[in-house]
This record gives sequence, structure tokens and C-alpha cells, in this order.
Amino acid sequence: MIAQLLAGHSALAVFPTGSGKSLCYQLPALLLDGLTVVVSPLIALMKDQVDFLLARGIEAARLDSSVSREAFEAIQSALQAGRLKLLYVAPERFSNERFLARLKALRIDLLVIDEAHCISEWGHNFRPDYLKLARYARELKVGRVLTLTATATPAVARDICAAFAIAPEAHVHTGFYRPNLFLRVTACAPQERIGFLLARLKVRPVGPTIVYVTLQKTAETVAAALAAAGFSAEAYHAGMEAEARETVQNRFMASDRAIVVVMIAFGMGIDKANIRAVYHYNLPKSLENYAQEIGRAGRDGAPAHCEILAAAEDLTVLENFTYGDTPTPEALRHLLKELLAERTVGETFDLSGYELSARHDIRQLVVSTALTYLELDGLIAATAPFYTTYQWKFQRAPEEILGRFDAERRAFLEKLFALAKVGRVWNSVVLAEAVTVLGGERERVVKALNFLEEKGDIELQVAGVRQGYRVVRVPDDLAAVWHELRRRFAARESSDITRTRTVTELLGGEGCLVRRLLRYFGEELGRDCGHCGPCAGDPAVNLERAQGGLLLTREELVALRDDHPRALSGARPMARFLCGIASPALSAAKLTRHPRFGTAGETPFAVVLAEAKTALG
Repeated sequence: MIAQLLAGHSALAVFPTGSGKSLCYQLPALLLDGLTVVVSPLIALMKDQVDFLLARGIEAARLDSSVSREAFEAIQSALQAGRLKLLYVAPERFSNERFLARLKALRIDLLVIDEAHCISEWGHNFRPDYLKLARYARELKVGRVLTLTATATPAVARDICAAFAIAPEAHVHTGFYRPNLFLRVTACAPQERIGFLLARLKVRPVGPTIVYVTLQKTAETVAAALAAAGFSAEAYHAGMEAEARETVQNRFMASDRAIVVVMIAFGMGIDKANIRAVYHYNLPKSLENYAQEIGRAGRDGAPAHCEILAAAEDLTVLENFTYGDTPTPEALRHLLKELLAERTVGETFDLSGYELSARHDIRQLVVSTALTYLELDGLIAATAPFYTTYQWKFQRAPEEILGRFDAERRAFLEKLFALAKVGRVWNSVVLAEAVTVLGGERERVVKALNFLEEKGDIELQVAGVRQGYRVVRVPDDLAAVWHELRRRFAARESSDITRTRTVTELLGGEGCLVRRLLRYFGEELGRDCGHCGPCAGDPAVNLERAQGGLLLTREELVALRDDHPRALSGARPMARFLCGIASPALSAAKLTRHPRFGTAGETPFAVVLAEAKTALG
């Protein structure tokens, strides 16, 4: 594959987790004359990679939300001088016209796309910003593209190869088979799981262990139960402060016996070879997730144990995540009307994803996906993100600061300081209002505040990010755009539900578990593995869900809708409410605290939706 890159060809590498994918681009990057740009969604991974390269004398840098302005300027200077060999960026960075313009002035010999399965709409972790990367690669006239992933089905691999014109001989798949992993599935009722987990931990050799769960609350509960039983266990999830998460991860990395109870984001990019066990306390979201998560065990080649504690009730929770993402037809119609109605070609506008999400009761990721579809269809183009509010805390007395400037600049700063809303600690201005009053340009205000920060006069913070767009084409038929968006989101929902059900099919099938898992990824082992539950004589697992009901009369549903007409205006919002699926409107109306919220949480969403349609008409 490295030979393909050095010959000027693009390539796809499908390597198991922990098999050294980074070497596939770091070595070519040193041999190529121009810049290598690495696209990754993981800030922690970017930081680790850059630290590793700098320690070996290789010029590398990362651009992400945690980089200071001084570091940003230093990176820009290094890029212009041609000193950098590798630049790591998040995919969202490409939605900035100024960043793209800077890249166009550089010679980019290699573009690397990590987690490349995110490109495919039918992949297990689709990210809208990834959809646009193929177009950016063409615009930047990149010499060659390397796409990397640990989990790609044959269909997803075909999508990636088609997007980047990757020839069959440049698609390298080393195989997922790991002979040192023992895979087991144990069927149990939800209330039995903690007992099973404790029993396994007590009899198995001590070693670093990861326990995967679906919900933050479950992570806290399970970690507490394990700690109470005498194990060194901690929770790790997105609801924790970043500093607390880093502390937990560092303790786990340094320990030879710690247990960490986590959600799926944990472990992306970590390099710990001696993990001895991975337990799925809840069902994995997909077979791709499962393969990636068990891939973190036994990277040192020594035996490791991977077990799923399988309860059918988890299927409903997993499916509900998907159903919660699908917007209603009405919400999509109103979103499109706001974005495109009465616009003209060349017109610029800006928006807040958070505000759009709240206004139209569509989750923020789904709003981003809709905007990406409109970009790819040539209707709009992203310009640049910017912040609406600047806050500062004085580090020196205002008079001392003002005394260093000439009369004109002093007058400008005096007016700016006078416009600020003064809080107990922070002063803040809405930038657009300040620019209007000062009669200047936005850039001058921003430069002035940044200069004061650089001199140590103030501590600066920004808030209220908005993304700019330009109208490229006005659609002849807005209804046709609406129908196409509805089709795409419906197809996405169907694909995700099917992916969840493949987990059930794998666990409930007959014969070697490893062999059937490999077959899903297009790989044939040719024999039974001899190191999984079924090969050891475990019976097949039957995940049959009990079919519950709404437990509410038609009159009660109508009364709920009439009491909350905005949040519960149709069958799908009502079904979300009954299944306990939060949405922007439900949260704003405080209905997530309503006693009826989640009363049908153990009933499949499709059943609740059908009954809600019948009851509400």
C-alpha cells in the first residue's frame, strides 16, 4: 500500500484496531516533498500523534478547537515557510473558506482520512462533514489520498473507493481475525447482568478491563457496583468534565488492573496493549462497533476475553437512538423554508445550528446532515464560522491599558469598553452591535481584542458560534428538495435499524461466532475458530423482546397533545415522548421530567408510532 502511495495512487487501508495504521502515512509523508494533511475526528488522537512526531524531530502540528491563537499563528507561519511535514485537522475545519484558501496556496502531496467509514452514508458512524471531503480533495488538487478504517463492510469499502477513485489493487484489507481473543455471548435478563459481570471478574485473572455500556447513567451505576465489590473501577462518559475524563483515562492507561466503565467513544486512538478483557454490559450498537471495541483487547498477542451480556431489552434502546434522529416531514419543510425561501444567488447568510435545532425540533447532528446534503446538491456553500459574543476579564486596570495608545486608538478602545455589558467577573459585547456603534469593520474589533490578549491586558473568551453560507443556486422546486431530504433520512433510518438487527442475527445464529462475524466483513476463515462460545459448546442466544403496549387511552393521548401542542404536535413527537427519546422541543418544554415520559420505553418504537398514529389521526 505504501508503494501505491509513493507511485502517486490513492489507496484504502482496512486494518484492525491497533495494527499501526499511522505508520502507513507517516513514512510516505517523510518521503514526499510536499505537505501531508491528516483528517481525524479525534482531538486526543491528533495530540498524541503530534507529540510522538515532535519528540522524534519531525515537524508536525494540529489545528483544533483547543489550539491557542498564538499557536495558530505559529502554525500558519510554518505552513507558509514550508517547514511542516504533517498537519492534523478535524473534518469541520474544511467548512472555512479562509482555511481552504490557505491550503490551495500549498503543495499537498498526501491527504489522509482517518475513520474513513464516516464517509459512507451507510457506514456505522456517518458524519456529515466527511461527505464533503472527496470534493475538497479535488478542489485542492491533492496528489493522492489515503483512506484508513478499522471497520468497513464490502459495501462501505466500495463507497470509499468510488469517492476517491481508488483502484482495486490499492484496496488493502489485512483481515480482522484475532486468534488470541475468546468471544462469548451470555444471555441474561437485565437484572441479572451485574451478577454475571461480578462473577466473571472474580474468577478471571486480574488485568486491565473495559466494560461498554449504552447510557451515562448505566456507566455510573455499574462502576459504583464494581467499586463496592472491591474492584478498582471508574466511569468514563461524555457527561463528565474533560479534566475528569482525562484523569480517569490516564489512571487506566497507567494501571495493570483497573476497570473502566465506558460509552462507545472511549478507547479511540488509545494505545494500551495489555487489556485482558472487554465486556459488553449492553449490546453493541452495530457489528462494526463490536469489532472495533473488542479490537482493543489483547493487542500484545496474549489471550484476552470478550463477552456480551445479552438482554433483548437493549434492542429497543438502540433502535430508539435511531428513531430519535429522524425529523418529521413538517420540521424538514419549515427548516428548508427558512434556509432557502426568498433567497437570491450570491446572497450570504449565517446561522446557529443550536438555534435551528431548537426552532425546528431537529437534533443538531441531523441539522448538520441536512445542510451538508444541500451543499452537496449545489444549493449552498459554507463560507466561514465566526463567534457572535466576545467576553474579557481585565488583567490590568483599563486606564493603564489605554495609556499606551495614541489618541485615535485610545478613543476606539474607550468606546469598545463602554459598550460592554459588565458582569461580576467578565465584560461582554455582542460583536455585531459593537461594529454598528463603532462604525468600523468586524475585523478591526476582533484584532483589537486579540492584541490586548496577546499583550496580557485581558483574558479573552468567545461564545455563540455561527456558520456562514452563500447561496449558490436557488431551487426551481423547493418541494422536490423537501421530498429528496425526506427520502434520504428515511433510508438512513432503515439502514441503521437493519444494522442493529444484524447484531441480533449474529448472536442468535448457529455455529462458530468468529467465522460468522468475519463473514459480515467479507472475510472467510474457512474453518471454525475453536476459541469462541459456540465452538466451546455454548447454546445459541435467543433475543426475543416482549411486546408491550402504550398503557394510555386515546383520550389521554389527545389531552397530552392539546396540553403541549408545539412539542407533541404529531404521532412521531408523541412516540418519542412515550418511548423516552429526548428532542429539542421536549427538553425546552421540560417534558423529559413529565411522569408519562418514557412510559412505553420497553416497547419497540415502531409499535408505539403505529398506535400513536391511530389514536391521534
